[in-house]
Amino acid sequence: MRYVSPWREAAPVAGTMGEPGARGRFGDYGGRYAPESLVEACREVEEAFREAWADPGFRGDLAELLAVHAGRPTPLTPARRLSRELGVRLWLKREDLTHTGSHKINNVLGQALLAARMGRRRLIAETGAGQHGVATATAAALLGLEATVFMGERDIERQDLNVFRMRLLGAEVVPVTTGSRTLKDATSEAMRHWVGATGDSHYCVGSVIGPDPYPWMVRELQRVIGDEARAQCAAELRTGLPDHVVACVGGGSNAAGTFAGFADTPARFVGVEAEGGAGASRGRLGVLHGCRSLFLQDGDGQIVEAHSIAAGLDYPGVGPEHAHLRDLGRARYVTVTDEEAVGAALRLARTEGIVPALESAHALAWVIRAAGDGGLPAGSTVLMTLSGRGDKDISTLKELL
Repeated sequence: MRYVSPWREAAPVAGTMGEPGARGRFGDYGGRYAPESLVEACREVEEAFREAWADPGFRGDLAELLAVHAGRPTPLTPARRLSRELGVRLWLKREDLTHTGSHKINNVLGQALLAARMGRRRLIAETGAGQHGVATATAAALLGLEATVFMGERDIERQDLNVFRMRLLGAEVVPVTTGSRTLKDATSEAMRHWVGATGDSHYCVGSVIGPDPYPWMVRELQRVIGDEARAQCAAELRTGLPDHVVACVGGGSNAAGTFAGFADTPARFVGVEAEGGAGASRGRLGVLHGCRSLFLQDGDGQIVEAHSIAAGLDYPGVGPEHAHLRDLGRARYVTVTDEEAVGAALRLARTEGIVPALESAHALAWVIRAAGDGGLPAGSTVLMTLSGRGDKDISTLKELL
């Protein structure tokens, strides 16, 4: 008898994961909260992206780069040993096998092509785990652009390999010494820098955050993950669709891209946040980095610093579309501790021979927990996006294990 998920009542909501509505909003979230100079710059980005996205030539150039440079399509890998242990059918969408080692390259190649089309000569970026910074530096080198990457001083210390890779590729890495010295502060500094450089630079936002059109544009550029996975599931799975689609969430780009491919299906979406950076799970309505969304705040409405062992999840909020999906009940958001994530990384390494990024290990940790406590009933089929490889986290794991 075929397994039927008890979550099947979570039917697709009409109109979800399309274009944002009026004023760049997803329901109550999104918008364009920025200085006037950046409002105009964002309008230019939106106009250029809409024109490019409707141009078969641009789409063809991007598809070619994703294939011959980034290595797409990425495989859908059955986690056979771990599946037997957990009693579920777990499939991994292998973004860790892209060039540069994470999903970030999908978004960056698209934005770099757009920047060149707009006549911009330099890319500005923020980075936490370093993967977006490496992808930006890679795309800039490929297309003959300059790159300036802002990175928190704390993240520079724990992701020194990626810092070296960025510099090796020719990017300028600017340490950010304010605040928590992590991703939030790097994003703030990058946006401040863009204010004075809109004429010759494009801000290559790394996640589904920021002022409109970035949350929508980045999701569309990451949609390739979900579209590929949808086709692969149709070929590999008996039912053609997974029961659950799971991905880690910081700002939320790999999750948004994956979910988008299944938005019109009954598949249940689960976004997994770090316990110390749970914007969707425990955030309150606020404005940060140009958009209205859910952010960790104190009683006075001040942003509370996030914490995660995974630098890419060390962000106090979530992208506006995720907040909207949460409100609609289309996606469920859960949290995982540092200890659970490290344990999941170790278990995947020893059962499947895959060392995941600690960000991705958060998603796996929830799958492991839910398979044990009934949150994923026996026999269910789970598609999980493995957003990045664990090379960058080896030093952290070495200290802990």
